[in-house]
Amino acid sequence: MNAAVQFENVCKCFGRIAAVKNLNLSVPSASVYGFIGPNGAGKTTTIRMIMDIIRPDTGLITVLNSNSINQARKCIGYMPEERGLYRKMTVSDVLSYFAAIKGVNRSKIKQSVSNWLDQVELTQSAGKRVEELSRGMHQKLQFAVTVINDPDLLILDEPFSGLDPLNTDLLKTIIRQMKSLGKTIILSTHAMHEAEQLCDGIVLINKGQVLLEGTVSEIKKAYMSHAVKVEIESGEDFPNEINGVENIRQEGSCFYLTLQSDTKTQYVLQYLAQSVHIREFKVCVPSLHEIFVNQVSKTNAADS
Repeated sequence: MNAAVQFENVCKCFGRIAAVKNLNLSVPSASVYGFIGPNGAGKTTTIRMIMDIIRPDTGLITVLNSNSINQARKCIGYMPEERGLYRKMTVSDVLSYFAAIKGVNRSKIKQSVSNWLDQVELTQSAGKRVEELSRGMHQKLQFAVTVINDPDLLILDEPFSGLDPLNTDLLKTIIRQMKSLGKTIILSTHAMHEAEQLCDGIVLINKGQVLLEGTVSEIKKAYMSHAVKVEIESGEDFPNEINGVENIRQEGSCFYLTLQSDTKTQYVLQYLAQSVHIREFKVCVPSLHEIFVNQVSKTNAADS
């Protein structure tokens, strides 16, 4: 599959701090691709290098088959985490303005504005000033501004921040539709359940380095043997610590265990059988959240 964005040995430092270290990564075309990682991991720096807001110290970034962002810029929509729209302008005027500066044909601007107001459910607010909008409505307008020029590559930094569940689902639906039309969407998010639902592939970045990369199903399958669900009799005390188990999470009488890579499930079963009555014991597929916490914690502990 062709790559919409390609990183080759990309490095970026700010003084003595290495924000991105030897990044090699391909973002497939016509996919939703997630950038995940803790605060300060290097995700926003990586996105800003794609947009040429900052430039790498070394390495090469290819965007839409071009080494020049200026050539590719008209085909990109970028929604930064820091929102910014003209507060005194009306909703429709803001969309018309950005459509014009992004190169939308003058004869098509009015129709494009009307279409996107309808899609993000802001038609009834078209005449309101931006400063009159709620946070969620402002977020949807920012999204419409980002896509008004029908970009081939869409870069979204925390796009669901401030949205209620209904409007979150609305934007998810639009993102899926854009993917079905052959668009590539890069999604930077802290919400693991959003990445798990939307993304075809993900990269987990921590301290400027790639910890995991691949499709969601590949990554979860690789860690399947490391997660165990245990259900015990109600009222019994479950051990707080078990050798070879990195994390224990409780939900009622069920306990979800994250095992170290060399820990055998049979050993855990035998150990627990000596202290509690087991109603169910099974290897399960870990959530992306559990994999995230496990891998980031392990890396941070190794570096400390």
